[in-house]
Amino acid sequence: MLSVTDGDTIRVSVNGQSTRVRLIGIDTPEVKDPGTPVQCFGREASKRAEELMTGAQVWLEYDPSQGRHDRFGRTLAYVWLNDNLLVNHQMVSEGFAHEYTYDDPYKYRDSFRDAQQAAQTAEVGLWDPDTCAGKTN
Repeated sequence: MLSVTDGDTIRVSVNGQSTRVRLIGIDTPEVKDPGTPVQCFGREASKRAEELMTGAQVWLEYDPSQGRHDRFGRTLAYVWLNDNLLVNHQMVSEGFAHEYTYDDPYKYRDSFRDAQQAAQTAEVGLWDPDTCAGKTN
């Protein structure tokens, strides 16, 4: 992993080429969208993504139901770490991301939705009533 753009977008090296990757199935508060101010909990989500992936070798899993690229040209993928940790799922389960279905259902959607429900019940991250005055959008 080369760098974290924000909590749901990273830059990796694929065959020697720097490639932007959008994590499938999650959405985090914005920190780098030029048309949007930094959103509440965005910096925390980006920091957590950095903690999980900085210096790590990652594996990308593609999902045929989502296509290979989004409308911004980013590669769409699930991001796995050496210890079989699915970063996309981890971000949701820790409350740093919302489950996000763009158009078509994706492979791990049920698992991500269950993780979000558990995070909401536990009131962690975005779901903590003291975070962003309890507003999650």
